[in-house]
Parts: sequence; structure tokens; C-alpha cells
Amino acid sequence: MKAKVLIIVSNASSIGLNKRRTGTFLSEVAHPYAEFEKAGYKIDFASLTGESPFLDALNLADDPDNLKFLTGKGWEDMHKAAKLSEVDVNNYDAVFIPGGLAPMVDMPENAELKKVIAGAYERNAIVGAVCHGPVSLLNVKLSDGTYLVNGKNITSFTTEEEDNYARADVPFDLQTALTEQGAIFHAAEAWSANSIADGNLVTGQNPASAKGVGEKIVAILESRNS
Repeated sequence: MKAKVLIIVSNASSIGLNKRRTGTFLSEVAHPYAEFEKAGYKIDFASLTGESPFLDALNLADDPDNLKFLTGKGWEDMHKAAKLSEVDVNNYDAVFIPGGLAPMVDMPENAELKKVIAGAYERNAIVGAVCHGPVSLLNVKLSDGTYLVNGKNITSFTTEEEDNYARADVPFDLQTALTEQGAIFHAAEAWSANSIADGNLVTGQNPASAKGVGEKIVAILESRNS
């Protein structure tokens, strides 16, 4: 049976005191989506509130995977994302959280999201996130009371990258916050492709890493079905 993947997206459309427009970064959802689609997986979307989510970086629409997402089933389905609290996440083999600045607004403390991620991780479903998406892993506690990221090899958008992108807009530094909760953080050269799998946890550093995150999630799922 083909795997089922749930993509969980933010509902935020602006961030910071200057109300910088934001949303889910196009390639960070479109590139993994393309890998899941290629593998023949069933792909569903959920958002935190159930309202229509937003996309950022539409200027990258000429990229083939991005264009296919926008004009095909991807954006249409994302636009109709279900409310996370109304989704039975136990039906999915993997959950994936794309980035963009939006997750920094509504994902650091969202109780439903933390419960979903802890549950998925502990039943050995794959948990994946890229760029600012790993903010979803922050403050997730497992049933033994420890932080999910404690002792895990992970990456996310780095301090160096943030300094040259949205330092004035983000509420805190993601690399620092993950490290403070015990993550073993792996920062590659700024803006270079960097994705890491540690057991059933897969993370990527930035937009260039999104395809690699999708590939690693697929590789793990396929190894389980072989």
C-alpha cells in the first residue's frame, strides 16, 4: 500500500512589527510535494486554523516543480487544507512542515501541533520539516517529558542566514532556540543544500534543502515497504 503524507502549513500572512508579508515558502512545499507525488503517495494538507493558507516567494514560479504545484493539484489542495484538530493524524505515515517565515508566527507554541508531532514521532511515523518549519519541533515534549529535539541531529534556517534575511522580523533565533532544547545542530554553508535524517526525524536548512528533505522522507518510507 502506498504511503500517506500529511503536509501541515501555517495560517500566518504577516510577521513582525513591520507586518512583513509572508506565508509558506513556495519551493519548500512544492519540491517535497513533487517527490511525494513521484513516489505515488497520497498527499493531504492541514493548517492550524483550517482557513486558507498563504504562499510566499511566488516570484519563483518559473521553477518546474513550483509551477506544477501552482497550476496542478498541489496549490488547489493546500488552499482547501483541513483544520489540523479535525484530522486523524494516525492515518499518516509521515507528517511534513514546510517553512517560510509564517511558521515563526503561529507554530512555536501551538498546543495541537505539538501534540500531533509528539504522537507521530512516538509511533515511528516520519516527522519532516525544512527551513523555518523546524520551529514546529520547538517545545515538543515526548511522553517521558524530554524535548523531542534533545540529542537529535537536526538543522534549520541558521543564525547566519537569518542575519541576512529577516532578523528584524522574527521573534527569536531558531538555531539558538533549538540548540537550547538540546538539539545537535548542523549548519552548512549559508544557502547551500543541507538535509539530515536522524531516525524518523528529517530536517532541512533552507529552500535549497527542501528537495533533499522530500527525497530522504521517501527513501525511509520505501525502505520500510521493501
